[in-house]
Amino acid sequence: MKLLIILSALVLTCTAFADAVDEVRCREIAFSKSVEAQDLSAFTLFIDADARFVGNSALHGPEAIAEAWAAFFAEDGPLIKWRPRFVEVLEDGKLALTRGPYRMITHDDEGVETEHWGTFNSVWRLHDDGMWRVVFDAGSDSDEAPADEVKALLDQVHDCETQQKMGWTMGLEPTTTGITTRGSTN
Repeated sequence: MKLLIILSALVLTCTAFADAVDEVRCREIAFSKSVEAQDLSAFTLFIDADARFVGNSALHGPEAIAEAWAAFFAEDGPLIKWRPRFVEVLEDGKLALTRGPYRMITHDDEGVETEHWGTFNSVWRLHDDGMWRVVFDAGSDSDEAPADEVKALLDQVHDCETQQKMGWTMGLEPTTTGITTRGSTN
């Protein structure tokens, strides 16, 4: 009997950990999709109030970060897409790290397209409202494109439907009927 209780507890712990990894993975994908869809309002909702995005300088908070990322939301701005290759959640389930490739596409004045590749790192914090938000983010450019298997991450179809129904992706508030984005329920 004691062994059954221990095994049950172990299975529940592993399931909860796997769920947290999936939640964070889907949140990271949705974070990218908010930029891909050029939805600045959704983008800022993924960012912790005390967030730090570090590049050539440190940006503090959603407003400063949104201002610095404004070019990605402009109609003629650069395009960026990223996906997590690695997702790690601490044992207490309150902090997570995502890391993976990003691709940015820019156009010069003559319309010539250039691809830029790099690696992003995001640290996510689980809040009391049950939502994961980015607290730290940084990226580094690469001199060369990644291996084909890493590039393929950007085109994979991800199974985040369950999390979407729970509000883990574009909508920030968990709902029972779907996700809320731009005032509509999906």
